[in-house]
Amino acid sequence: MSSSSDFQQDRHSFSGSPQKWNDFELPGDTLYYRFTSDMSNTEWGYKFTVTAGHLGRFQTGFEILKQMLSEERVLPHLPLAKIWEWQVGVACRQTGHQRLKAIHLLLKIVQCSAQRDCDLTLLKPLWQLFTHMENNLCHDMTKPGILLPLHRALAELFFVTENRVTELGSLQEYLLALNTEDHLHRCTAQ
Repeated sequence: MSSSSDFQQDRHSFSGSPQKWNDFELPGDTLYYRFTSDMSNTEWGYKFTVTAGHLGRFQTGFEILKQMLSEERVLPHLPLAKIWEWQVGVACRQTGHQRLKAIHLLLKIVQCSAQRDCDLTLLKPLWQLFTHMENNLCHDMTKPGILLPLHRALAELFFVTENRVTELGSLQEYLLALNTEDHLHRCTAQ
């Protein structure tokens, strides 16, 4: 079995008893297979099951949702408020590349939402993460000008979101909702 017709890419070969067969994944949407018998037995052959993608796989869900958010004709039919809520939760719980991908989807939702589809105050935990990263960057002068991918992604998300709420005329409410009461007291005292 292979992902190419010449059986050179992602090749998996099996022979013998079914216990020697292992599950495997192939990239793409096409599977090529070849069955060759050595005619040593008179049994019927082999049976295998092909399943497209995997339910619950982060990458599969990310790719599907990214494509749906890119389709103009699909957008009006999506429950953007609910998707927004789920993606904020994912971005808060995940780490590494999965968190970056969730933030990428949040950015796409902010950019494509026509009206007040999303509760932007749900971004509060991500805002706290971003401000923490900003504060650490200000205190660590050993690496001036270098931002981590997560820091850059959050900066872009909050820049675009701030522009969006400014367009909607609700910047003050948005900023008040993101900040903690302690932070507001410190700012007032200053």
